[in-house]
Amino acid sequence: MSTETENNYGGDQIQILEGLEAVRKRPGMYIGSTSLRGLHHLVYEIVDNAVDEALAGFCNEINVTIHQNNSITVVDNGRGIPVDINHKSGLPAVEVVFTILHAGGKFGGGGYKVSGGLHGVGASVVNALSTWLEVKVYRNGHVYEQRYERGKVMYPLRQIGDCEVEHTGTEVTFQPDPEIFEDTVYDYNILKQRLREMAFLTKGIKINLHDEREGLEQSRTFHYEGGIKEFVQYLNKSKTPLYSDIIYCEGKKDDVYVEVALQHNDSFNESTYSFVNNINTPEGGTHLAGFKNAITKTFNDYARNMKILKDNDQNLTGDDIREGLTAIVSIKIEDPQFEGQTKQKLGNSEARGAVDSVVSEQLTYFLEQNPAIAKAICEKSLLAQRAREAARKARDLTRRKTALDSTALPGKLADCSDKDPKKCEIYIVEGDSAGGSAKTARDRGTQAILPLRGKILNVEKARLDHILNNAEIRAMITAFGTGIHEDFDISKLRYNKIIIMTDADVDGAHIATLLLTFFYRFMPELIRQGHVYMAMPPLYKLEKNKKVWYAYSDEELNSILTEVGRDQNNKIQRYKGLGEMDAEQLWETTMDPSKRILKRVSVDPESESEIDVTFTTLMGDEVEPRREFIEANAKYVTNLDI
Repeated sequence: MSTETENNYGGDQIQILEGLEAVRKRPGMYIGSTSLRGLHHLVYEIVDNAVDEALAGFCNEINVTIHQNNSITVVDNGRGIPVDINHKSGLPAVEVVFTILHAGGKFGGGGYKVSGGLHGVGASVVNALSTWLEVKVYRNGHVYEQRYERGKVMYPLRQIGDCEVEHTGTEVTFQPDPEIFEDTVYDYNILKQRLREMAFLTKGIKINLHDEREGLEQSRTFHYEGGIKEFVQYLNKSKTPLYSDIIYCEGKKDDVYVEVALQHNDSFNESTYSFVNNINTPEGGTHLAGFKNAITKTFNDYARNMKILKDNDQNLTGDDIREGLTAIVSIKIEDPQFEGQTKQKLGNSEARGAVDSVVSEQLTYFLEQNPAIAKAICEKSLLAQRAREAARKARDLTRRKTALDSTALPGKLADCSDKDPKKCEIYIVEGDSAGGSAKTARDRGTQAILPLRGKILNVEKARLDHILNNAEIRAMITAFGTGIHEDFDISKLRYNKIIIMTDADVDGAHIATLLLTFFYRFMPELIRQGHVYMAMPPLYKLEKNKKVWYAYSDEELNSILTEVGRDQNNKIQRYKGLGEMDAEQLWETTMDPSKRILKRVSVDPESESEIDVTFTTLMGDEVEPRREFIEANAKYVTNLDI
């Protein structure tokens, strides 16, 4: 350690960041990242404020517009942010909201009973990270306006006109700062998914999304009087429900408002999503624990009372009962305590008891009133219980004695010699011929090869016991070392990178989708923690005058041809599959860490319900939703060989 550094560390080295400088200096602390996810988060923060007005009973419509220059306008018909002087600061309240961190109506001042937002710092953070932001407030029969640039006030709040006294609300327009964000182009579909979710969670609110950009003009309205019941219906649209009713529980206990909607379907995967004050909690928390406890206890009590479970029978587990369950657990609570800055998990102890109590009482009543539905759920749970026992036996076959017990590894795996998982990677390769080339091409120290024979089982249509009896899936589970489902342990992962390497054709895309479906359903942390990648083999090889170029797209090929000239000396090879490359070419183009292109597979926690719908649509039994999805998305497909 440098003594010069130590000696220079004095009082003047302690920085004081004035106003919103801290947000601009460390934006990731406030919005998670400066990637596309953070860019879209700006919109959610402003919309969250409008939704808080709706939760308080003062707003029923929100308009979100993407303008030609990728600026955003959010308009609500709430009360309008107060414009009178906040005596503590001596500034108009609206200026306080947009220029001072941790200021707003969400900190015990009586403005809101419940609220979402990012710890109440939303509006000021959006202002700090925008090139400019303008706010208009419609209140008391007048229209007020103020403009900020990179968080700084450009002029005092001013009255610019009059309006009807009944016309109230807030209009915010902002331009994300290219100095902060890697990309400032908004994705309509990302906003559409989040706004749809917000509308489901706020019964009766109407949210309109407009895109004014040239060539992208479109509009959608989200309005669900049924709230989360319609959310469950939407999530189950590509599945076959086990019964027509959606079970709905609603109530209030210990100042916690509880809303739960659930319906089983004939699939084998659980899709339960939890929310607190409309904020998604992907890691669950006390509210989700209360829900799980309630349905496990209630169904076991019912099954015992109705003699569906006999005296000597084992109780149904929560996993048995939740097989094929789609559920939304949404609570509103005045003072939510989240674990971590990102609000991934709820910690309030009273939430567990409130959800448990409301769901237990109302679910018991529903089952007594609907014996046919109760029986159908219990019978499906009993089938799941038997399958779980079979799966337990099959699972034992995938377990190795120790992480270094190579004798238990699958025979087709060509493992690497390095035992440090951080340095190791495994290629999942389609077919034996490509597998042979990959084994020859690889760096034997750090690259393992696992060839798959044909297409793996579609796990969207199979129970766990059948999945674990599939040889290709079993080989992957054993090779990775993590186990799956409730046995999954990321710390036992043997490879830092799991790379899917398939042909660039329809069959290759299908195999890759089957693999991603398996990872997402049974090892989702592999994707969430960034361990899954797609290899990008070239589409073309161009030879001219003993020189070789590889192109990974039609555009890149055209660019190379423009550079080298288009004449009869060009030899262009279109690769139909990995097997057409020899080992040297495969290494040079697709496996050499210094030259290859890998695409990391990632999921946005705020979009997981939409990802769930997409997997079910593509891989489930229902044909019509899949046809509609393909028709809607066909225009985005490139390099598809038929």
